[in-house]
Amino acid sequence: MRFFTGDELGNLKILRPKLSGPDTSNLEQLNRPTEKPENAGVQVLSARTQRDSSVTLLAAGYSNGIAELLTIVEDDAITSLQQWTETRLKNGQRYVGIHCTEKNVLSCTSNGALRMTAIEQDSSDTAPTSLTASLPTRLCDWRLSENQNTFAYGGDEVDLSLWDTERAFQNRVEDLTSSTAAAKKRKRNDTLFPGEIWRAKNVPNDNLGLRQPIRITALCYLSASSGPNHHLLTGTQLGFVRRYDTRAARRPTSDWKIAKVGGVETLEQGFNLHEVFVSDSGSNLFALDLRNGRVSYSYKGLAGSVTSIAPSPTFMISVARDRYCRIHSTFPAPEQPGQQQEHKGEVLEKIFTKSTPTVVVWDGDHSSTKPIASSQELEEGDGDSDEDVWDNMEEVDDDGEVQGSKTTKKQRND
Repeated sequence: MRFFTGDELGNLKILRPKLSGPDTSNLEQLNRPTEKPENAGVQVLSARTQRDSSVTLLAAGYSNGIAELLTIVEDDAITSLQQWTETRLKNGQRYVGIHCTEKNVLSCTSNGALRMTAIEQDSSDTAPTSLTASLPTRLCDWRLSENQNTFAYGGDEVDLSLWDTERAFQNRVEDLTSSTAAAKKRKRNDTLFPGEIWRAKNVPNDNLGLRQPIRITALCYLSASSGPNHHLLTGTQLGFVRRYDTRAARRPTSDWKIAKVGGVETLEQGFNLHEVFVSDSGSNLFALDLRNGRVSYSYKGLAGSVTSIAPSPTFMISVARDRYCRIHSTFPAPEQPGQQQEHKGEVLEKIFTKSTPTVVVWDGDHSSTKPIASSQELEEGDGDSDEDVWDNMEEVDDDGEVQGSKTTKKQRND
């Protein structure tokens, strides 16, 4: 199992958790075949392990507008496959999302520069083939759905919006966004852009009748039995976590105040049922139960705000502004909502880094993961150990003489 991290200096590192045995986990820097971009930090990462292959594709976006695609084999040998520059990225703007698929790499910036770059297996000096499109500006997060048919974004006064991936590159959105008529249509919030499928509606006014600002800082898709494209989750600068069902309504179906300090920094869906991990602008990292919006448990010992989370079927990795990369244990939510959480996640190990890490991703290789024990299995195990303790205890009669253990008596009777 491998995790990849990027930091503010542009370094890419690999983490292999080792929680069994005397060895500790190591965070090693990848030996790049080419020089890393100068004065550019890693802003976004996406990893994908190809099916029936040990080759992992790693896409990275840097603060100077450069994006690159790397291939990493099982022995951590790295090869630079492609590199390109987002020319529409200006000063003060950043990458807000990148996603690596089997055939393409999709990236998006805060000023709405959307790009789809074709993956070419043979590296060459020529610029890779790409398609571009324009989205609204002031974006804070962008995500591609699991089936890659849709993508979603949100930002500063930009409410959650769902788009068809194929249609987004077939229409010239920049002509619409630059016109005055289009601005009036957007202000009414009732006309969709070409390629836009659904757009959320702002929550009702507060108790004083004042409009509530739209400040989406993080979002993610929620995989559900009804399909991965209908349920989404957003976090806001005011500390709210909101759940949307695009088939039910434009306003959120659930609205929970989760953050204790500031707003929501990041959120990711876990691999257990009804599980989402949320961090705020303080030093809080929560496991959230999606059935009722309650915090199942929180992690202790964090000294900085968590900026990126990478769940996996076995562990969860987080990076924070205190320069630590942490390995966390996770436990599923109770079977019934509202029940007490018997087992809570904790920090298993933390690794100090010389430069501040900015993002972390899991390589997506399911073949190297081992499922963690559920709460029910742990309870059953505790019960068995308790029985063993009682069976091995010695019995003492009224005179103080030891008569032997229960197990010995049973064996003799048998």
